[in-house]
Amino acid sequence: MLENQPVPEKKLIALVANSAWSVYNFRMDLIRHLIPRFDVLVIAPGDEFAAELKKEGCRFLDIHFNNRSENPLQDFSLYRALKKIYREQKPDFIFHYVIKPNIYGSLAAAACGIESIAVITGLGYAFARRNWLNKIVSFLYKRALKNTRETWFLNQEDADVFIRHKLVAAGKVKILPGEGINPDYFAPRQFRPVARTKAFQFLMSTRLLKSKGVRIYVDAARILKKKNRDIRFELIGFFEEHHPDSITVQDIRYWERKGFIHYSGFARDVRPFLQQADCLVFPSFYPEGIPRCLMEAAAMEIPIITSRNRGCKEVVADDVNGFLCAMNDADDLARKMEKMIALAPARRSQMGKKGRELVMEKFDVQKILLEYDRALKDI
Repeated sequence: MLENQPVPEKKLIALVANSAWSVYNFRMDLIRHLIPRFDVLVIAPGDEFAAELKKEGCRFLDIHFNNRSENPLQDFSLYRALKKIYREQKPDFIFHYVIKPNIYGSLAAAACGIESIAVITGLGYAFARRNWLNKIVSFLYKRALKNTRETWFLNQEDADVFIRHKLVAAGKVKILPGEGINPDYFAPRQFRPVARTKAFQFLMSTRLLKSKGVRIYVDAARILKKKNRDIRFELIGFFEEHHPDSITVQDIRYWERKGFIHYSGFARDVRPFLQQADCLVFPSFYPEGIPRCLMEAAAMEIPIITSRNRGCKEVVADDVNGFLCAMNDADDLARKMEKMIALAPARRSQMGKKGRELVMEKFDVQKILLEYDRALKDI
């Protein structure tokens, strides 16, 4: 009889990343989508968000590795650790995210005979310049990606780099429109006024790295402050203490003393800051995938100023839902900020609505979840 038949065990899907925070911040909609049908195992260095993932019904395994190490021999310990975990846990399918899990995790999965997909969320620091690190990383990527079922990229330009340098076979490449955004969670506040008497407020929300454009934002603020404009320059984000490109605590304190910016620390929930902002600014020259901060702002109908950088220009159409500025150019950023201030409130409101339309059409997380369903349909 049917009631006596054993309930089949759920297949085990592993997500391997560089921090519990990144999984919680970027892939929570994915986890909630998978959990009714699969057991989900997150493998990453633990932090305060590991407990949040467990509350959602995940299993979590803390794995220690130096995310900033540039020594491949030292990083080989990650390969051994992941191979050991894969043999013990026996996941049915694995998704790897960011550079070190993509390389060493893909190699470990292949050694264990487990199918996997590498998700290239951005080219990152190693591809910022052509040097010895880039050569080593390219060699390792080429070896690792031979073994993946597919390799996913978040924009065509990143994929073209890998294909041009023969790091991945073109037939394995899939382009995703970012990692998606939940437009119900990042929704505009109803009846949000378009004209307010308070100071015009710019917001930058980012990891505190120089290549994300933090110094450029501060320099543009300095330029505009000299004109005695009534403007507030808000900055939120977290420090990456051991990252070679990190902004320092001393930098932030100096800029605050000078009155250039107001730093509000790390925000677990960015929506209250976005609701108070007139414009989001993100002058990155980092090799981006699709920046989440831009999708969040666009979904909440906030006009954007961002650089003509790969990934960034995927979210902003110039003079439609924001402005594009030159990369690494504080003067041009300041000009675009002045241009945004000069717009009539109704025009800025229209820009915001165009941004949300773009998100709904292109970046809705439901479109991304369909790709995961396609990848997992055979298991």
